[in-house]
Amino acid sequence: MNISSQSASLSPSSLDTDTSPKNAPTNYRDYYDNFDMNTLLTEIFGEHVDDRLNAYMACCGRHVRDGRGDTIALVHEDTAGNVTQMTFSELDNASAQVANLLQSYGVQIGDQVATMLPRTPELLTIVLATWRIGAVYQPLFTAFGYDSIKYRMDKAGTKVVFTNQENRGKFENLAEQTKMVLVGSVADAQTWGDDNYSKSLATQPQTIEPVILDTAAPFLQMFTSGTVGKSKGVSVPLSALSAFYLYMHYAIDLRKDDHYWNMADPGWAYGLYYAITGPLLLGITTYFNEAGFDAANTRDFMIRHKISNLASSPTAFRMMKSSGVFDNVNDDANDSSKLFLRCANSAGETLNTEVVNWVETYLNCKVCDQYGQTETGMTCCEHHALTHECPVGSMGMALPGHTLVVLDDDMNVLPDGEQGQLAVVVSQSPAFYFRGYSWNEKQAFADDYYLTGDVVERHSDGSYWFSGRDDDIIITAGYRVGPTDVENTVLEHEAVAESAAVGVPDEVRGHTIKSYVVLKDGIEGTEEIAKQIQELVRKRLSTHAYPREVEFVAALPKTPSGKIQRFLLRSLSVA
Repeated sequence: MNISSQSASLSPSSLDTDTSPKNAPTNYRDYYDNFDMNTLLTEIFGEHVDDRLNAYMACCGRHVRDGRGDTIALVHEDTAGNVTQMTFSELDNASAQVANLLQSYGVQIGDQVATMLPRTPELLTIVLATWRIGAVYQPLFTAFGYDSIKYRMDKAGTKVVFTNQENRGKFENLAEQTKMVLVGSVADAQTWGDDNYSKSLATQPQTIEPVILDTAAPFLQMFTSGTVGKSKGVSVPLSALSAFYLYMHYAIDLRKDDHYWNMADPGWAYGLYYAITGPLLLGITTYFNEAGFDAANTRDFMIRHKISNLASSPTAFRMMKSSGVFDNVNDDANDSSKLFLRCANSAGETLNTEVVNWVETYLNCKVCDQYGQTETGMTCCEHHALTHECPVGSMGMALPGHTLVVLDDDMNVLPDGEQGQLAVVVSQSPAFYFRGYSWNEKQAFADDYYLTGDVVERHSDGSYWFSGRDDDIIITAGYRVGPTDVENTVLEHEAVAESAAVGVPDEVRGHTIKSYVVLKDGIEGTEEIAKQIQELVRKRLSTHAYPREVEFVAALPKTPSGKIQRFLLRSLSVA
């Protein structure tokens, strides 16, 4: 692992080998109509199709075996600006040590291993090590509070957690049920009674055979928010790798000479699927910026590392736009202070025309809007690498290997121009991999259809247009938040009798969370109580899920059966 204070001399790992398929298709309609899964698997894995039976082999081991071990897998910049690069060979050796450590803890095939770490080389190493022994990697977002962590660990039966000093306190009452490993100093680890990461690895061998599984075996354990009850478990099977490749190669258009940066946190699906798994599957360098979002830092990081392919969210693009720091970025005559972007990608919520125009004007590249879910990965995209009609404001076209339809309430397929629920036709979607929630928390299928819960409209050119949710999910700054989680946390405050959470339109974040609160008899709403409620949600649930606005009301609108009518509260919020 090499460390430097500047990154200008670093080159992406994939410059020394052409990972693109020969005679790659360029026309969307031709490729979509003639899609063949066996042809795709050969395109990805060549003669070694069984590499898909272990995610470590698919994303690292095969590159080392095939002579690409010296290519750079990761370029990481920490909060002080220090740059670290890791080759695939270095990841291979380091992940073997962690894999041996996990086996010494008794971790077996199918067991769950979690991290609560920032974007660091250690996080990437642990992910690959977990996959290597056939275990399942479980992300824990660093902003999660105690309740979110406990729920996920209890459901998954998490065997080992790797975290750092900054996050260790969140596990104070959870450590007895799992093995804790601290990434940090030996002294800090001893304070907690944890194993120290570096010390524990020092005696571990740098070789271990990968465990061969089958394509239905899970390699990621995700959780997705819902409007009723707790977050639902999503076990991602190895068969998802081919779908990840389709998105990375044909929608993202990731090329061998790209400097690729996906800004999403790997504690969430878009970051874990497409900032870690996707680029490494293609054998192409991924970039980690450990610093939190800041528009000036984002600009400087893109210039410093000559980022050519960017994946982000509408929220981040809106924050870049509003900051003004990009307004003159391409005016300087000095090439070293200009952007190098070839293309940009956006996911998480709808990308509006204003932002599209800003990206093209100030970032000087085309941005494509792309749609997906934690359950399914990306399924509807504007494709950079395939030519098709791409109207501004649309979600794009069905990802190859997926058949999409629009359904009415009776599960009838609607004609173009009518709004209904977006669904995947499972029997006609060979690249589709989702088969149901981990613990059967919800029925996601109706006959041959997977129901997304999103309301869309299909146009005659085959493009899809997002209209909204048919439930009450709140998407804030690209994060999906279930209102029930917020409401239940607010109810923990001793003064609260009832609570409802809704999303309120926000120019920067897309939506912010607003809590309507009914207080117990005899208690009057004050600014102090509102602040206490906000801090409670921050601490217990997550920093991205707290209500930025709290309004005290006498009663909540409800149906005769007692269900809260959040749509009425939403209409009040925008009135």
